[in-house]
Amino acid sequence: MKRNIVIIEDDADIAQSIRYNLEQEGSFHVTITTTGEAGLRTVLEHPPSLILLDLNLPLMNGFEICRRLRREEATAQVPIIMLTARTDETDKIHGLGLGADDYVTKPFSVRELMARINAVLRRTEGNPSSVYDDGTLFIDYNHFIVRCQGQEISMTRKEFALLKLLAQSKGRVLTREYLLDRVWGIDYDGETRTLDVHIRRVRQKLGIDGYIETAVGIGYRFVEAGKQAAKLPKPSEKP
Repeated sequence: MKRNIVIIEDDADIAQSIRYNLEQEGSFHVTITTTGEAGLRTVLEHPPSLILLDLNLPLMNGFEICRRLRREEATAQVPIIMLTARTDETDKIHGLGLGADDYVTKPFSVRELMARINAVLRRTEGNPSSVYDDGTLFIDYNHFIVRCQGQEISMTRKEFALLKLLAQSKGRVLTREYLLDRVWGIDYDGETRTLDVHIRRVRQKLGIDGYIETAVGIGYRFVEAGKQAAKLPKPSEKP
């Protein structure tokens, strides 16, 4: 069965070139949309296997599209590769923090893009696990159960939602904006400090250092306890 890919790209030459090469492989069906609104509508109506998303779109940019797609249950786990001429590290961090799976800078070779598409699909295809279990921490996403070192932990709905969202995005930095949007909703107008308070409570309840890391000035990410994570740069730092 062919996998469906949606390209949201206003440069017709780039979009057609990508479609040609994908369809030459014989395992993809490709749909092209040239505006953010049309792309968003197409993806929400028929969630594809993967989205190639240009950032510099008219009216609605790629960051906003990514944020909206990650907020919807039907598209929350659909892989997104951002395509952009922007080379600023802050843009890349922001895009990955919003939930993008990869970030390709223009100009790029078609061979590199094809390799990245196949790599993302290998990582993300298949049914997502309904539990997280590393031998120390156990999370049953469907039944609202958390156990750490064999002891069951009671959490509020917001605390559990944060832990679940971070664990399901293991290793990926999630921005404060993204977490607030997904857990409290787009219309939340309270203090952002609420997020930090809930994160602190989750850490205290787990009682083990290392699961929820702070990306200073950006947000948070989930890493397995005992594993040394790579240093997260501040927005002004270069790797």
